[in-house]
Amino acid sequence: MKRSAFILILLTTIFSGFCRETVPFNDGWQFKKPENLLQTTSDTWQQVDIPHTWNAEDMQVKKNIFYEGKAYYKKSFQPNDLWKDKRVFLRFEGVGATAKIYLNGTPAGNHEGAYSAFTVELTKLLKYNQMNELLVEADNASRPDVIPINQTLFGVYGGIYRPVSLIVTEKVHIAVNDYASSGVYLRQQNVSAKSADLTVKVKLENKQTATVPVRLITTIYETDGTIKARQTTPIQLSPQGRQTLEQHIRIAQPHLWQGLDDPYLYKTTVQIETDGKISDEVVQPLGLRRFELRREGMFLNGKKVPMYGVCRHQDWWQYGSALSNEQHNTDLDIIREIGATTIRFAHYQQAEQIYAKCDSIGFIVWAEIPFVNRVSTQEAGNAKQQLTELIRQNYNHPSIYVWGLHNEVYSPANYTIALTTELNDLAKTEDPDRYTVSVNGYATVNQAVNLNADIQGINRYFGWYEKTIDELENWANAIETQFHDYKIMLAEYGAEANINQQEEHPGEFGRYFSQFYPETFATKFHEKQWSIIAKHPFLLASYVWNTFDFATPINTQGGVEARNMKGLVTFDRKVKKDAFYWYKANWSKEPVLYLTQRRLTERKNALTDVTVYSNVGTPQITVNGVTITTATQGTTAVHYIFKDVALQEGDNIIIATVHHKGAQLSDTVRWHYTPENQPIVPEKSAGQRTQEHIGL
Repeated sequence: MKRSAFILILLTTIFSGFCRETVPFNDGWQFKKPENLLQTTSDTWQQVDIPHTWNAEDMQVKKNIFYEGKAYYKKSFQPNDLWKDKRVFLRFEGVGATAKIYLNGTPAGNHEGAYSAFTVELTKLLKYNQMNELLVEADNASRPDVIPINQTLFGVYGGIYRPVSLIVTEKVHIAVNDYASSGVYLRQQNVSAKSADLTVKVKLENKQTATVPVRLITTIYETDGTIKARQTTPIQLSPQGRQTLEQHIRIAQPHLWQGLDDPYLYKTTVQIETDGKISDEVVQPLGLRRFELRREGMFLNGKKVPMYGVCRHQDWWQYGSALSNEQHNTDLDIIREIGATTIRFAHYQQAEQIYAKCDSIGFIVWAEIPFVNRVSTQEAGNAKQQLTELIRQNYNHPSIYVWGLHNEVYSPANYTIALTTELNDLAKTEDPDRYTVSVNGYATVNQAVNLNADIQGINRYFGWYEKTIDELENWANAIETQFHDYKIMLAEYGAEANINQQEEHPGEFGRYFSQFYPETFATKFHEKQWSIIAKHPFLLASYVWNTFDFATPINTQGGVEARNMKGLVTFDRKVKKDAFYWYKANWSKEPVLYLTQRRLTERKNALTDVTVYSNVGTPQITVNGVTITTATQGTTAVHYIFKDVALQEGDNIIIATVHHKGAQLSDTVRWHYTPENQPIVPEKSAGQRTQEHIGL
């Protein structure tokens, strides 16, 4: 049986006893690029399932050679007769970058923006007792009025690259098309171990022809299913306009959401009862918590928590942005392994699975819109729309502590200052209780476009685009002295690392102006810069750019076209670079013993340093069976360096060991030394940064 036929049978079953249903609408689609539209044979349409992107290959392999423009999706289906007295919607979680929706040739809706969800109503366009054809025009061409306005920092993958759902409701229901939100907003205030005040705001619609008496029932459940709190409110629901109702609930002795230590989630159900029957229901997570940024750091429910941060782009090698939930979960598993506590999801709204999973894992999340890189002066309306969508669609996720307004946008200054001020006001109107943040790439705090949010994020790449690795120390000292009353975060820092390029003595200067990006330089970079950051808690958080390598379709970097290699993990998620284990040793509570330079297998120096990361005590090494126990302490307490270790000609086996809780941990690398090769001399600086943008 075909999956589409199965879904129709399923719909017949579930709608016979009706309450709102949301059904996946992802299989049985056909896809076509415009160059094939004039062909009439049926095989010119390609069968695809959603999620799908047409840029999974071309945006990742060749610089400036990728398809950017319109493409088409269609799907045929027969509506169920039980829908006739209902309302029927399609909800798209993400279409890159703009979308026009047609049902049976009639426009049903449109959307501008690749990263937020949107809904279109099909109710009046459906034709019963026959097949209906849905057509979606997706277009990922850059536009000055839709953010991001270019493909410079990252590629905007084209297609229906996130799931599609069919939603069927009664005529009286919780709003489906309030910027594709849940229609339910859980505002928490005065949160403590004693009590928490919850305001439940619900947006309701009545498409009957008369006022309908209903009851709004909100129930909060513990994880074991027992009821923590419940409130019922009778309403006379008018048929005119969208109605908003608020319920106020005090929760006594709440079980607090305590991040990674205890990410406790209540389940909140909001129901409409009509004529004694539940006719609609929305379920939302509730994690009761209070974020507070003080001069000493982040406090969650009054307890200080470390802000060990990484950034994440959503694309994978050979998949683009058309990812499964399992792939999103894999990324979060890797981030959890490294020991991170906070994630900056850059530079756009990411998949709903991501935020939901962060709630249950306990990550502290920075969510932002794609107002990045350049200003056109035509994007104001769309920036406000996407910020509204970001906040309303993700309002109830307890993991989110801050809304990001922009990243590295500067001129024209008056326009940009005015727009970011409006974005901040909009965020505070939509959500008065969370922080806002904006980001620049300058070394200074008092940069005009970055003074309009609660938090200033600053991107610094000392030792990569400018100066030396250690210059971060001087900058941090100066900022701390001059701007100690500001809330400042190091929003990005990092260096490119091509695992196929290695060097024994990488020096102090980055290779941005070359095509040689040795992994060993990035390892040295992170060893030094994290040790500096750890000594400066006035930097309320820091975020490594990036967890994963990602596509930059208009650039060639490190000898690889269309790739940014600042990730701690390779684009295909198969190799965790040395720097990954550096942070894991410093951040994670799991035992770590790791020998670096495992990919620098061909050695050109008879004497070499051997570096070991260990967070479980002082290690020792054996080199070709000879034990060495004396190590020098490196930049942090987990950093051990065995100096001037002698290699023999040919193969060398180095084993690091340490005893931990009655067991011996070990790690092994194999190096090959050839004395005929010339020793590597550290390379001098290839130049300094000459452009304002530093987030490539």
